[in-house]
Amino acid sequence: MIVSAPPPSATEKTVLVGLEHDGVTRWDLEDSLAELRELASTAGAKVVDTVTQKLDHPTAPYYIGKGKAEEIAGLCAEHGAGSIIFDDELSPAQGRNLESVTSRKILDRTQLILDIFARRARSREGRLQIELAQLQYLLPRLTRMWTHLSRQTGGIGTRGPGETQLEVDRRRVQERISRLQRDLEEVRKHRAIQREGRARHQWPVVAIVGYTNAGKSSLLNRLTKAGVLAEDKLFATLDPTTRQFVLPNKLKVLFTDTVGFIRKLPHTVIESFKATLEELRSADLLVHVVDVSHPQYAEQIAATEEVIRELEAGGKHTLLVFNKIDRADNPEAVEAALARHPNSVAVSVKTGENLGAFVEELQNQLSAWRMRQKFRIPQSESAALAELHRVGHVVEVRYEGDDALVTAHIPPASEAKFARFAEASSAPA
Repeated sequence: MIVSAPPPSATEKTVLVGLEHDGVTRWDLEDSLAELRELASTAGAKVVDTVTQKLDHPTAPYYIGKGKAEEIAGLCAEHGAGSIIFDDELSPAQGRNLESVTSRKILDRTQLILDIFARRARSREGRLQIELAQLQYLLPRLTRMWTHLSRQTGGIGTRGPGETQLEVDRRRVQERISRLQRDLEEVRKHRAIQREGRARHQWPVVAIVGYTNAGKSSLLNRLTKAGVLAEDKLFATLDPTTRQFVLPNKLKVLFTDTVGFIRKLPHTVIESFKATLEELRSADLLVHVVDVSHPQYAEQIAATEEVIRELEAGGKHTLLVFNKIDRADNPEAVEAALARHPNSVAVSVKTGENLGAFVEELQNQLSAWRMRQKFRIPQSESAALAELHRVGHVVEVRYEGDDALVTAHIPPASEAKFARFAEASSAPA
């Protein structure tokens, strides 16, 4: 069970480290380190210095050069910093070697994100997911973490199972991982039953996705008065919330908030959150919220889309919502973003500006879901049947001989793909 440690009595001082190497420009590195600084602040740390190094590629023993590691140890002594946070995930050997050279607690981006998640998770489901991700991350690092914790007294990177699980041996940890995976499989089954219940109502399901701190929970609160925690912090909410909303044309819609994404989102987090993020695959429409005031919003869009593809929800009909126009310095840049993405909208969830245009566009894009179509798909066409489930809203499936008779709502963009299977004209749902 996850146990979040109380915050330290004094803010933990830390030094950030980033590496500029092939495929990573100086601009990319600076933006990534700025984000790492936000993550560290969210976790309760005070960043006292930032160090960068340029190499062709990370070194196997230390990630950075040994000389640079010794230089960082001197900076830590100068500033009284007790930890060093690296912008990429370190191998177990790199972490062990760096601790030996610096005599400081070594954290990487993955461990920092997991620490924040451990503090944010509220529901039993969220705690299960985070504990699983933490244990999967820690399992190959147990030897280092045991010796590491004998010298430390908690703080960033040691919350969660770090203080309760690392005294047990590898076999016990593996048993715990197996138990968590079984528990989360039950969560998946429960969510599948919930989705079947919603499907019977034939209400469109809209999943709100986007980069962390883009304003997803604020949008849900503004539309439905859901009361979801919405802070100007990274990963303010982890637990999904579903609420009903009625469009002006009286069509009922179910909105589901999801965990925010981030560049370099740890694979263990994606795997552990699949039980929750399966909501994306079953959604009829994705509302992708973007912080248009952020200088790297285009990269944030790409990062979100990459995670969506990894969750096998790519290709979903998506409405792009450029949020925080009240904070955008350049109105022309907002107009350029809208021009690059047809049928997108720009709003300020905070002030309510242009939310009427968002609701109108949402209604326009969902109107196609009010048309129900019937398809006769041979069971031998399993790929087509799977694709229909992925992009459409399947209402009913019956089997007749070697064919599957499917009643479903599909977005206009997919009509041509399934035209050869259409059995009858569309009719209002």
